[in-house]
Amino acid sequence: MIERKEDEASTGPPPRDRAPARAPEAKALLPAPPKRHRGTGILWLLLFGAIGYWGFRYYQGTQQKAAADQASQAVKLAQRPVSIAAAAARRADMPIYLRGLGTVTAFNTVNVKSRMDGPLVKVNYTEGQNVKLGDVLVEIDPRTYQAIVEQAEGQLARDQAQLNDAKVNLARYQKLSDEGVIAKQMLDTQASQVGQFQGAIEADQANIDSAKLNLSFTNVTAPMSGRIGLRLVDVGNIVHASDTNALAVITQMQPITILFTIPSDSLQPVLAKLNAHAVLPVDAYDRADRNKISSGTLLTVDNQIDPTTGTSRLKAVFENTDSALFPNQFVNCRLLLDTKHGVVMISAPAIQRGPQGTYVYLVKPDHTATMRTIAIGTTEGNDVEVTSGLAFGDMVVTDGQDKLQEGSNVEIRPDSGVPAQAGTSVPASKPVQVPVPAARGRK
Repeated sequence: MIERKEDEASTGPPPRDRAPARAPEAKALLPAPPKRHRGTGILWLLLFGAIGYWGFRYYQGTQQKAAADQASQAVKLAQRPVSIAAAAARRADMPIYLRGLGTVTAFNTVNVKSRMDGPLVKVNYTEGQNVKLGDVLVEIDPRTYQAIVEQAEGQLARDQAQLNDAKVNLARYQKLSDEGVIAKQMLDTQASQVGQFQGAIEADQANIDSAKLNLSFTNVTAPMSGRIGLRLVDVGNIVHASDTNALAVITQMQPITILFTIPSDSLQPVLAKLNAHAVLPVDAYDRADRNKISSGTLLTVDNQIDPTTGTSRLKAVFENTDSALFPNQFVNCRLLLDTKHGVVMISAPAIQRGPQGTYVYLVKPDHTATMRTIAIGTTEGNDVEVTSGLAFGDMVVTDGQDKLQEGSNVEIRPDSGVPAQAGTSVPASKPVQVPVPAARGRK
């Protein structure tokens, strides 16, 4: 019992005089938690700062290493030869062409028509056939015209008999007149009758000739040699001389002409050549201007310039023995006006253009590339005339210029077709690699 009371006394409410003694102790313990939090924050701050510092140093190191690797790679690339294609400047003749669009036109085109009326009894040609002058194309029923010929011949025979009788009588009258038996007037009358019969015979002969001519017209013949078109009339149709439609159309194919145009500014040199009786060759190419079809010569120039287009029309003639040219065919024409002899030429892909003008990359004997400014003249297809800046045999780059700069080492590809005698020491059979000098590599 005594111990329980002591426990109750110890666990009971504290006496009033002890409460003030505990208040200072609580005040002393309250600031402790803020001090611990402040120290932890400083530690974390220092930790993050250290991590950031070392991360920055690591990043800076990797960047410097990458820059060094990039610089090293650039040096290696600068030392590596650039693969190019090259060709030597050559000396050759440069043709000067005037080009124009043209249309093939037939030298002659004939619409064959009938001169006589009648039913068509025969067609002797095949569509698209080549016919010759005088070939019978179609036949018209000749019976009517044959009868007219026979009628005219009968009239001639009758008049001939009358003429013979008149001549016999005239001989008798002449004898009687000489004997003085008949009057002179009767002799003159008989002589006049003989003259009338002679005139009738001549008229009869003319009628026969006309009838025979009409009879021959029943056979419609080709008025010229050429290629006949599609059939326009069939057997059984009745044709008339007044018909507007033709029986057939014949086009002369050999020779054949081409009408083409050139700019009016180029007309004077052409006229000068024609006035000097020069023969100007003309080549005809297909619509794509790639394949040559035929060759001919300039025939004439039109007498006026078209004011709407500023062009002049020219006509060229072609033998066309292989019938490669067809009427109304569209072609590209090249008129050879002149030829420049012994000019320096290069391929068009070698030419570059920039702020400094027209230039090429020249392959030097030490297998490095250098820029060379040039002046160009006439261009014909893939060939360009160089008037200054290059000499015969100079090796120029034709492919790979976009990878070059002044002094770049080059490697000529085996397939660039560089001849060994092109005037340079670079062989065409295998690539040439020349290392960059050490001094240049350090730069």
